Amino acid sequence: MEYGRLIAGLTRFCGDVGLAEELAQEAFVAALEQWPNEGVPANPGAWLMTVAKRRAIDLFRRNERLAGKYAQIGRELGAHGADGPDPGRGDIDDDLLGLIFIACHPVLSLDARVALTLRLVGGLTTPEIARAYLVPEPTIAQRIVRAKRTIARANAPFEAPRGADRSARLGSVLEVIYLIFNEGYAASAGDDWTRPELCEDALRLGRVLVHLTPDEPEVHGLVALMELQSSRIGARTDPAGGAILLADQDRTRWDQPRIARGLAELELAKRLEGAPGPYVVQGAIAACHARARRYDDTDWFELVELYTTLARLTPSPVVELNRAVAVAMAMGPKLALDLVDQIAATGALEGYHLLASVRGDLLGKLDRPAEAKIEFERAATQTHNAQERALCVQRARDAEAAARR
Repeated sequence: MEYGRLIAGLTRFCGDVGLAEELAQEAFVAALEQWPNEGVPANPGAWLMTVAKRRAIDLFRRNERLAGKYAQIGRELGAHGADGPDPGRGDIDDDLLGLIFIACHPVLSLDARVALTLRLVGGLTTPEIARAYLVPEPTIAQRIVRAKRTIARANAPFEAPRGADRSARLGSVLEVIYLIFNEGYAASAGDDWTRPELCEDALRLGRVLVHLTPDEPEVHGLVALMELQSSRIGARTDPAGGAILLADQDRTRWDQPRIARGLAELELAKRLEGAPGPYVVQGAIAACHARARRYDDTDWFELVELYTTLARLTPSPVVELNRAVAVAMAMGPKLALDLVDQIAATGALEGYHLLASVRGDLLGKLDRPAEAKIEFERAATQTHNAQERALCVQRARDAEAAARR
């Protein structure tokens, strides 16, 4: 939880993302060595920041060229005392947001910007990022290493850009924030189906970005989307942590204040000038679910239209897969299965567990349980999340039982 804040604070003082990450790692190692014996400090983040800055001072002492920087950090430590400052609060409203803009520097390719920011700010591992983008792990690892070197050579200032530069980099910033949120909303790996702390970090970044760019409808759209989606997190798991599908969720457990905030942000986005962009459309999709008091009350025809619009704005096989789910509810599973089979035939989602899971669900609705069982078993082997795997295994068992009847 402190990783991104620590990297951001250290980058502000060191002016070097790569060095900041090394110092942060040393601080975490020190914590692993000392906390088991000495206990966890009252302010773990401040402790980590203090240790990392002291390591930086030691490094700068050995480097005369950085004597000025050593003095600056020394004064900062003296001003805040032994506990150090509270990490995560900076002069541009949020150090993490400043770090995102550095990682989204124009000298990097879009793929490199996203990978670097997810690693530094979100604290996601290389495998997690690779699964988010459906690409091999070595590819992501190479992107991150090369991106760090490029940023270091560019000597990017630690500040939020302004004017045209900010607009040019805003799209990749939004994508990064949403990917961080998605990893929290539906964890790609591990024992937990959700990682709420990542959702909160993404939401906080989105809210800060709203204040920095109040006239950008897509920023408001993204915040609306995250507010509405996160309102369901408490209902997405049972007391044992097991996954609960949307159709089976207790909607009284949905966070109504978050829904209200999300709907308000969405209305504000729609009032701003310009045609709705992808995040505004996705916010409208989430709002369609949020307004339905029961699963059966959902306006599936509206969702089909919204997904059609989204597919036009951002062509993607994943969007088409989601559209097929809406088509199944609005127009029947047979038509939806034809759409899913067309997606599968392209090979674009080969190995993607949700393709097999959706196909299994549609086959079950078409009274083809034996085939549904095979698809759910395939999905179980393709997901890296323990709770999602357990859900797929259970659905395969249910399909097998239905086939025997």
